[in-house]
Order: sequence, then structure tokens, then C-alpha cells
Amino acid sequence: MLVQFHPRPSSSSSPPPHRSLITSRLLFRNWMCSRDISLPLKKKRDGIDNISRAPSSAPSAPTESAATENDFLSPDPGLRPPGPTPSQSRFQVDLVAEAAGATEDKSPNGPGADPGAGGDEAKGRFRVNFADPSEAGSAASPDGAQAEGLQNGDTVMSETSLHSSTGGQHHYHYDTHTNTYYLRTFGHNTIDAVPNIDFYRQTAAPLGEKLIRPTLSELHDELDKEPFEDGFANGDELTPAEEAAAKEAAESKGVVKFGWVKGVLVRCMLNIWGVMLFIRMSWIVGQAGIALSCLIVGMATVVTTITGLSTSAIATNGFVRGGGAYYLISRSLGPEFGGSIGLIFAFANAVAVAMYVVGFAETVVELLAGVDAIMTDEINDIRIIGTITVILLLGISLAGMEWEAKAQIFLLIVLITAICNYFIGSFIPLESKKSMGFFGYDGSIMWENMGPDFRGETFFSVFAIFFPAATGILAGANISGDLADPQLAIPRGTLLAILITGIVYLGVAVSTGSCIVRDASGVLNDTITQAVGNCSDAACGLGFDFSSCKSANDCNYGLHNDFQVMSLVSGFGPIISAGIFSATLSSALASLVSAPKVFQALCKDNIYPGLSMFAKGYGKNNEPLKGYILTFVIALAFILIAELNIIAPIISNFFLASYALINFSVFHASLANSPGWRPSFKYYNMWISLAGAILCCVVMFVINWWAALLTNVIVLGLFIYVSYKKPDVNWGSSTQALTYHQALTHTLHLSGVEDHIKNFRPQCLVMTGYPNSRPAIIDLVHTFTKNVGLMICGHIRTGYRRPNFKELATDQARYQRWLLKNECKAFYTPVFAEDMRQGTQYLLQAAGLGRLKPNTLVLGFKNDWRDGDMMNVETYISMIHDAFDSQFGAVILRLKEGLDVSHIQGQDELLSSQEKSSGMKDVIVSIDTSKDSDADSSKPSSKATSLQNSPKSPTVPLNVSDQRLLEASQQFQKKQGKGTVDVWWLFDDGGLTLLIPYLLTNKKRWKDCKIRVFIGGKINRIDHDRRAMATLLSKFRIDFSDITVLGDINTKPKKEHVSAFEEMIEPYRLKEDDMEQEAAERLKDSEPWRITDNELELYRAKTNRQIRLNELLKEHSSTANLIVMSLPLARKGAVSSALYMAWLEGLSKDLPPMLLVRGNHQSVLTFYS
Repeated sequence: MLVQFHPRPSSSSSPPPHRSLITSRLLFRNWMCSRDISLPLKKKRDGIDNISRAPSSAPSAPTESAATENDFLSPDPGLRPPGPTPSQSRFQVDLVAEAAGATEDKSPNGPGADPGAGGDEAKGRFRVNFADPSEAGSAASPDGAQAEGLQNGDTVMSETSLHSSTGGQHHYHYDTHTNTYYLRTFGHNTIDAVPNIDFYRQTAAPLGEKLIRPTLSELHDELDKEPFEDGFANGDELTPAEEAAAKEAAESKGVVKFGWVKGVLVRCMLNIWGVMLFIRMSWIVGQAGIALSCLIVGMATVVTTITGLSTSAIATNGFVRGGGAYYLISRSLGPEFGGSIGLIFAFANAVAVAMYVVGFAETVVELLAGVDAIMTDEINDIRIIGTITVILLLGISLAGMEWEAKAQIFLLIVLITAICNYFIGSFIPLESKKSMGFFGYDGSIMWENMGPDFRGETFFSVFAIFFPAATGILAGANISGDLADPQLAIPRGTLLAILITGIVYLGVAVSTGSCIVRDASGVLNDTITQAVGNCSDAACGLGFDFSSCKSANDCNYGLHNDFQVMSLVSGFGPIISAGIFSATLSSALASLVSAPKVFQALCKDNIYPGLSMFAKGYGKNNEPLKGYILTFVIALAFILIAELNIIAPIISNFFLASYALINFSVFHASLANSPGWRPSFKYYNMWISLAGAILCCVVMFVINWWAALLTNVIVLGLFIYVSYKKPDVNWGSSTQALTYHQALTHTLHLSGVEDHIKNFRPQCLVMTGYPNSRPAIIDLVHTFTKNVGLMICGHIRTGYRRPNFKELATDQARYQRWLLKNECKAFYTPVFAEDMRQGTQYLLQAAGLGRLKPNTLVLGFKNDWRDGDMMNVETYISMIHDAFDSQFGAVILRLKEGLDVSHIQGQDELLSSQEKSSGMKDVIVSIDTSKDSDADSSKPSSKATSLQNSPKSPTVPLNVSDQRLLEASQQFQKKQGKGTVDVWWLFDDGGLTLLIPYLLTNKKRWKDCKIRVFIGGKINRIDHDRRAMATLLSKFRIDFSDITVLGDINTKPKKEHVSAFEEMIEPYRLKEDDMEQEAAERLKDSEPWRITDNELELYRAKTNRQIRLNELLKEHSSTANLIVMSLPLARKGAVSSALYMAWLEGLSKDLPPMLLVRGNHQSVLTFYS
């Protein structure tokens, strides 16, 4: 059907009544449903019709409205009310046949009719048409209607008109290019929501709460309530997220957010331009020469540029919060790497404050010494000035980020002025400065200084001295939480800062090497008055001979000897001192801000629980005041020590370790090939990032090998600690992505490899029901599959008329967490099925993946098989037959106390502490008609329901049987001590009966238990059979303590035991000899589990064997920790389920824990290499 909505003319008195609109909507929905037409529905806000906001007439009675709406919803498109009434809606629904021919038959097309109005193009669509008011009895012209529409603020109409297919009525076409009506209303009246950024926010997003999109169930499931109760999702008014954003904007007018210049570029430039620029760069040129100095700067810039590119890639791969390097690394590589680096990075920044402040204090003390103004002595003066300085810096930081940013701008201006002052001064040579080695730019000086002249240094030692000057590229990223747009600011500001500072460093290196000689005496009389034959230096050509001081090695000036040579060259020397102050103070201020921000982010994530007190922020900027105080204390402590020569290399290595991990993060994320790795910054390469990570590690050892080793040890120690604590966070790290990628790759690779006997592993499908309901079977199977084979906990949920798959998925996640919490390496796999057998077949066929598929079915023994419906026994035995049909092995565990503990209140510890603390209430229902069978059926009983509202729910005192059951269910969790595992290997099933006990006794809990082997044999060749078995076991390399050959298995059992067996099966016999054949056949068909007389007589010997084996088991293995015995087979279709169940009962009753095992008769043991 094609549905057309036509607006009816209305007055502009008042909006339509809400109730009338809701009624019309419900009538329309009912009509659509009656014609099997689906109409998507969603949230309606305020009950206002969102298709139009045009005014209509005064409210009318609901009954009148309903009648009118019902009138115009009639199937006949030609039947319309003759004129507008006060109760009519502005929109009318015309029904048009899907086929164009049907439409044409009903009404002719007008001159401007839409040719495809009733054709195939319109099928399945809804189209909104607005009726011409003049056609409905109004005197208004089309222009008037258009003006009215504009006045009412609806939309803008074009001048073109259309004729409907319902009688030539005029319609106005809405131009989607000149108005926003269609954009505003698309999806407006549906439950289905249009794409919206608010759906993708995290709960703690800065712009407000996360907006929840309609769930698939809300859109897909059958309606349980009227659809218009909740309103539509795509209303015209503000969404909850938009309202929250507006509220946030109103409340956060005082919050300071920085752009890329003030937030990143300025900070990075200030941090990279340290004191090294003014007091060490000239010395580096003197040692390494211009060429190698440029190489050193280039190498450092390459490392920082690669790191900057990697930082940009990570920073643009999603929203970046506060925390800088810690946040980037932790969200990329996970909490283990992030937590270890975050702590040392915050500490490094805190100590860097002390290092920069001491550098500032040393410069001040030198100036004081020059004017003889030392207060006490040099060391104490450094401490005093340093303490005062760091207190002032703390005050600036505590005053707020805006004040700190203003201070940084001021310091940058001073620093740039100092740099310009140097370059200006380099073009103004003075005669008074020539004796100190400054001659202005000269080609001979440049050529002489082009090569190296190492004096007690090497290239790498000089590089190690310079490289810390290139660090500081993360100064902007460290305050990522205070940036307006971190994804734009971090890449642009960081890379531009690296470029500018690198050019300046290169410029200073070339400039100083081109205008200053390496050695100068500073004595004006060292001019050349006559030709000197042995003077070949560049200074000689410029009229000075410094050979005397060079030979005596007492030159005080020049690149090699004067650290303050840039002050000499500059136009005004004090400005260089101001530049040094600016460089040190700005770096100290940046580090003083960075350390608390990083530390606060680390504490917020609760990686180290004891530090959570530092996570709290204060004020609108969420300032970490406690972090500031802690940073101040650490910095003050190292300032008072005043010996930073040892700690400085460690700080540099801490920064380099952070850079290395940032580069490795990009490589790792690219290698994992996760769809979530989509950085908007494209100028990166995974292999270049890997090279950058390796370079950072190499530079660490170049700078100081012992500091590099110490850094690695500290990072490794913190990594191990965080890994051990296993913080409960999930950030979608690349470590998870790579783990998945590797698992998928290896699984696919494994699928192409044929199985081999040597690599056989028991991969068990354990029918546990809810995993916490049968702990004994889980504990035992987990013991021999842990780190050896696959274990899947199967759960069949039956009896549901309408399966709730959403609940199934929730349970799957919940019980998987329970398994992980209990350190059980297994997978929980629930399925819905009609009955137990069908569910088992589903699992046998579909459980697992590739080679990671189960090959052994593990069941619990059905202890209560005689108490319930015997059809359950039929189903139980059929499950065993299905396992053999699927070429599975079968294992049945029997405890005489039973397995199912779900009816015992208080035993369950399903929910984690987090789920408990969050107030979640969970009803754990062990829906099981058979208390001790292999899996759950679908009829919950009152005793099988346990309501767990808190970890300390009141428990009823246990009776004796439940107490024994609970103790028995926990027996495999304990160390078994010195005992025996008795293996009754009566029939060769391929070796599974022997392999399982071997794997058990290799585990810690069972290692003190000895294996005893029992086999059947002839009484006259017992020794021969024992030697043959011993030889076989030795070839299999399986240790055993004893081999017992049973020669009396075929002896008849005791009469009382036979009588007890016959009494047990008496209720289940068919007794066909006592009834008509037809009646017997009818009874057998309806109750296939019944035992026929013929069957009982045919398998008399096998029955006696099971009874006799039980006698032998009680005689030889009554004290064993575990009995592992060959499971007797019953031919399918020949042995009834009641007889087979009776065999298992008679074989295993009144014995220690017993494992009945039957492999699939394919060899699982071999003695070939």
C-alpha cells in the first residue's frame, strides 16, 4: 500500500488536542496492523504530532475525534468528509493501491499528476502530501496557503503543484533543496532512530549523558504495550544528550580550554628550548663540529618526529581525555603498559621540576657570585633560591590553568626575544669581542669548525648530552584534558613545535660554528704584530694568535671553553640570561602541571588502588590539587638534595621509555589490524613507528647504560605488578585485538593440519547445566583439561514456548565471568532446545571451532533415574548413543552423594563483587527435573530456586544429606594426598581410559596418588598377562604402582546381589508373556524403555558381569580416591534404556567417586616417536 497524508485546512486558533492525535495514531496503527503493514514506531515527545506543527481548531471531544479519524481512515480513497470540521486533523491518509493500474481506474490523473504516484516506485513507501485548502472548501488561494505555511513556520513550498491520484486534488511540492522540512522530519515518527553522535558517546562524556538508541528487541519483538506511550526518538525538541550538553555549557562557562597554539605549540616549544640552547649548544659545536652537530640535531629530531607522528596517530584515533602519555599508552596497549609507564612518567615530570629549578637557581647564584652577593655558600644558596622558586611556581599552578597559560606566553616571548637577540648580535662583530673568539661570520672559521675536535668526549657522549634538550614533545599532550580539540591540537601543535625548534637548533649550530673560534684567550694583546710561520688557525687570518693559551690549555673563551658564549655574541647580554631564566622556568612550570595531570588520570583508573585519593579534582577545571602538592613535595625533596647529576640520566630514560612505548603502540595497533584502529591522522607507518621504538631504546643505552637497565627493571616490575593485580578495566586495547588476531590466525592454520596421535588431547563437552550447580564435575574435568585440552560447559535449556535469546546471551556472559572468577579455563555454551536429546545433538554438532572442537562427552550419572519419568532415562541413554554416533568418547562421573547442589541455598557465588555492589538482583534458577542428571531440563521447582540478593543472604541450616552433598561437591578442589587412582581397563577403547588418569596424576592436586591398573585375564596365565600389560605401560611411558589381573570376573555373582538387581528392574519389565502380543507391542511403542523377557534372557551373562564387577570393585577399590573404569556398551536398538541404566547402577553403586570412560576406539596413545 502507498499511504499519502493530506493536510486539511484549519484555522490558526490553537494546537490540536493531544488526546485526539494519540487516538488517531492508535486507530491508524490498528488499521495498518489489520492489513499486515508494519509501521516503525518510537518515542513521541509531549504528545504533539510531529508531522506538522500547524495550528488547528479548538479541541473537541475524544469520541468525536475518534469517529472523524476512523472516517477518513476508511479504505476507500474517494470517501472524504465534505469539509473541514473543528475536530479533523490537518493530515488525511489516502489509501492508494500498489499497482498503478488500480489507481488509474479509481481516478484520473490531473495535468500535474505524479506519473509514478501509484507505480512500482511508490511501493512500500510513505509519502506526505499537503492538500490545497481551496479544494476543501477554503477561499484561500494557493499563494495564500503558501503564505500561511510560511507564517506558521512549517516549510517553504515551491510554486510547482502536483495532482494526487485521488480525484485531481491540488498538492504542493516541497523543495528539499530550499528547505529543511524533510531533513527535520525524517525518522521523526518512528521508533527507529536516525544516526546520532550521542548514541556513540561514553557514559562519562564531557558533553552530557549517553543517549541510548532503541534496542533491537524494542524494534523487532512483538509489542507488549501501545507504541505511543514512550514517544518518538527523533523529536524536534532537544534530545537528552543535547539538553545535557546545553546544561554543561551553561555550567562550564568558567572552564578553561586551550587551542592548539596556546595549549600545545607554546608548551612544546618552551619545553624543547631548554637551557641547553643557550649554555651547551655552542660547546657541542666545539666538540663535534658543525657537520656532526647538525647530524646530532637531525638524529634527535628524527626520533622526536617519529614519536610525534605516532602520538598524532594515537591522539586522532578517538576522543582523548586527560592523562597525556599515560592515557595514550594505556588505551592503546592496555593497563599493564599504561600503568607502569604512567607512574614513572609522572614521577619523571615531578623530578624534572627540581632539575629545571636547580638549573635556574645555579644561573642566579652565578650572577650573585659575579657581584659578590652570595648569601651563605653556593649549595645552600641553590637550595634557598630553588625552594622560593618552586613555591612561586606552585602558586601560579594553583591559581588555575589560565594563569599558568598566561605565564607560559610571557616566558615564550622572553625566550623568543633572547633567541632573536643572539642572531641579531651575531651580525654585529665588535673589536672588543674578537679577543674572546667572536669575529662575525667568516668562511675560514666555518670551514675550520666543520669537522669534529673531540676533547675527552665521543660522538655518542656528546649526543647523550644534547638529546635531553629534544625531549618535551609531550608537554602539550600531557594536558590533553584541558584542550578544546585534542585530536586537532596535539598533531598540529606537536609536529610544528618539533619543526620550529629543530630549525632553531640547526640555525644556532651553524651560526655559532661560523662566527666563533674554538679557543680564545680573551687577551687583547694576542694580536699578530708580525708574520708568524706556525700560526695556521682561522684566527690568525683575522689578526689574532691564540696558540699560546692553546698549548698551555688555559684558554678561557671560545666554543670549547665558554658556556656563556651566546651571551657574548648577543646584542644585549642580559637578555640571554633572561632567556635562560625563561627556558628553565617554563620547563619547570610545564612539568609541574604535567605531573599532577598524568598522575590524576592514573589514579582515576584505579590501576594502583592505594593512590585513589589523588584522583579527586577540584573546581570547574577539575584541578588535581593533591597531585600538585605531591609534585611539589617530590620536587622540593630533590631540590634540597641539589645533586641532580645522577638522577638526570634516569629522568631522560624515563621519558625515552614513554616515547618508545608510544611508537610501539602504533606498530602494535597496526599489526593487530583492528577495525577500531582508524586514526584520522594518516601520515604514519607501522614500520617507521617500530624503528622509532627501537631507536628510543638504543638512545636510552647511549645516554647511560646503567640508567637504561634501571629504567627497564622498574618498568618490568610495575608491569608484573599490574598484570598480577589484574585491574578490572576494558579499554579495547590493541593487546586484545592482537590476541584475537593471533587466535584466529592460529585456529585457521590449525584447521589445515591433520590430527596426530601424539597430539591428541581430551577436549570435553561437559553437560553441566549452570556451571555453579555441579562443581564436582567441573573441578574434575578441569583438572585433566587445564592447559591440555578444551573444556566446554554445555547447558540445555528446554521447555520454553518462546525462547528468550537476549536472556540467554546475558547468562552466557554472566556464567563465563563466573568460570573466569573461579579460575576455570572453560567456555560456557547454553542452547535452547525442545528436549535434552535435541540440545545435546546441537552441541555435539556445533560446539567448538575448527580443530578446537570437543571429542568427548562428559555426563553426570543420573542418580534419581528411578524416581522420575522414565522417558527422561530414555533421553539420557539416547544422549550417550548420539555421542557414539558422532564418534565422540563418553565419560560418566558418579558420586554416591550426587552432583547437583543448586537446591542448596547460599552455595552460589555467581555474581562478581562489582555486580553485587551495583545493586543487581539475580534469581538463579537451576531448572532441573532430575536432581543429579547431566544437564538442566525446564521445569523449575521451588527447591531449585535460589534468590541471591547479596553475598550474605541468610541460609537455612543444612540437613545431613545436603551437608554430605556439599562436602562431596568440593572434594576435587582439595589436594588428594597419598592415595590411589584405580584404573579398571577391561576393554581397549583406544587408550582414553588410561590417558585420563595419567593426566590427572600429573597435576598438583593428584601428584601424590599412584595409578593401579586392573585388567581381566585367565586364571591360569595371570603372570603372563601382568607382564604383557607392564610392557605396554612402559612403552606408553606411564608410571604405575601395581597391576592386578582379575581371573574371576566371569564367576557368578552372589545370589542376594542378583536378587537385588532383579528387584530393581522389576517395575520396568514389559512381561510380554503375560499379555496379548498386540497389547505388548502397543505398550512397548508407548514406553520404549521397558525391558522385554527375551532381552533380559539374551543379556543375562552381561548383566551378571556388571553385578560381579561391582563385587570386585568393592573388594579391591573401596578405598581409592578415584576409580576409572571402562564404560560398558549397549547395542543401540537391542538393549532397552532401563536395562542399560540398571547395568550402570549395578556396576557403580556404593563406591568411591567413579569415572566410567569409553573412548571412540581410535588410538589416543602411541609408543612411536
